[in-house]
Amino acid sequence: MGAACDDAVEQLARLLDQVEAPLKKTFENLHQGYPTETLVRFLKAREWHVTNAHKMLVDCLNWRIQNEIDSILEKPIIPVDLYRSVRESQLIGLAGYSKEGLPVFGFGVGQSTYDKASVHYYVQSHIQINEYRDRIILPMATEKFRRPITTCIKVLDMTGLKLSALSLMKILTAISAVDDLNYPEKAESYYIVNAPYIFSACWKVVKPLLQERTRKKVHVLHGSGKDELLKIMDHSSIPHFCCRKGSSKNSSGGVDDCFSLDHSFHQELYHYIEQQALQQELVKQGSLHVDIPDQDPEDAKIVEAIQAEFHKLGEQNGSANGDNKIPVSA
Repeated sequence: MGAACDDAVEQLARLLDQVEAPLKKTFENLHQGYPTETLVRFLKAREWHVTNAHKMLVDCLNWRIQNEIDSILEKPIIPVDLYRSVRESQLIGLAGYSKEGLPVFGFGVGQSTYDKASVHYYVQSHIQINEYRDRIILPMATEKFRRPITTCIKVLDMTGLKLSALSLMKILTAISAVDDLNYPEKAESYYIVNAPYIFSACWKVVKPLLQERTRKKVHVLHGSGKDELLKIMDHSSIPHFCCRKGSSKNSSGGVDDCFSLDHSFHQELYHYIEQQALQQELVKQGSLHVDIPDQDPEDAKIVEAIQAEFHKLGEQNGSANGDNKIPVSA
């Protein structure tokens, strides 16, 4: 960082010193021993504008307090059959680590249906994975690789993406707002794989709307992207959907399927939350209702652009209900 950036960090740190004790306490859970890196993330998210970054950070800390995020890892989604249904319809998992030690998370964007539970369970599950990543996975990686690791790599599988995904825009927008406003700049890079034509068409519209720093993070790979991913991670960390023929959802669901509840990551996560709940005597059924922050205006423009492109593609393909798949591009 240059002198101007260092000065911005110092200014934001001084402003944060003035907040009340509860906000300082939740900030500790947020930064996990790396306060400077956390301040930098919020400054990056607001183009190094100290006042805007301060507002964003304070809003985030208030959101954490109001929604009891510090204790969200004490609130399991039960019974286990319900959690399994969430996992089968919200495809996400830890595949491994990059050669530099960054956790590699896989996302089944094209085949996540979000149709087996209420939206509150999906939001709760997503935040729990974020918090487990930040409190458990990243500190473990930091210790193992003997250097601060505070970000991750995300590999997004677009297999099966079709026009009917437009119906999921509301829940996807909600989850995106939670991430953008409360977990900014946590992804070092995004790798898009198995992209069909519908993604390519939307990407052409969305790309110019993104901030330059975000555009530089996104890499659209050819096909499954396996050869490119092997340059930054070992074969054992390549997500299963980059190594198998067929869709990410229709894989065997074995221990190498990072989306499966039987995968070690999800087993460890579920049992960790279960144990935390037992210690606090908080085991009870019912979803956690988390307030969804208002979407950033710039992000709203991107959502509108995606929706417009989906409608345009639907008209071009004569698909009134959007259920027809779009051919995969060459």
